[in-house]
Amino acid sequence: MRRRDALVAMGAGLLGGCGYALEGRGISVDPSIKKVGVPLFKDETGKPGLDQKITDKVIEELLRRGRFNVVQTATGVDAVVDGTLLSYHTQPIGFSRSDGTRSEANRYVALLTARVRYAKPDAEQPIWESEGFTQRDEYDIGEDAESYFDREEQAQDRMAVAFAKAVVAAMLEAF
Repeated sequence: MRRRDALVAMGAGLLGGCGYALEGRGISVDPSIKKVGVPLFKDETGKPGLDQKITDKVIEELLRRGRFNVVQTATGVDAVVDGTLLSYHTQPIGFSRSDGTRSEANRYVALLTARVRYAKPDAEQPIWESEGFTQRDEYDIGEDAESYFDREEQAQDRMAVAFAKAVVAAMLEAF
């Protein structure tokens, strides 16, 4: 038993020095960044209010982290989160049979793609950026087709929260 434990410990020691490491290395915040600007995300989706919803959730997530003073402007700040909502689509992913011959969509997926850049003002290279940051959420419409837009709105709310958490994590946790 001791010999096996010694071999396991020796193997772990060899692997520890072999150069393998995870890419993300925890929080990587430039200490000179105290004030972050998050202007309203630009909207190319045509989905009313989605830009404000996403922007608000990104601001809330940055404030929740407690590291920065966050404002909704790009001037007078140490860094800026600049975003553009590129596309928003819903598509059916689940179907039910209503009368045996035709099927109706009863489950949808909402897909959001955005370009996000986190940088110091006037810096050539960003601290972090993504040209195609995506987020998705699924929702059922249930028996009442009139509830479709309410369910989609609820999906957008969940998506905005998840989007903000993922973007801020990517920005600050060096992924």
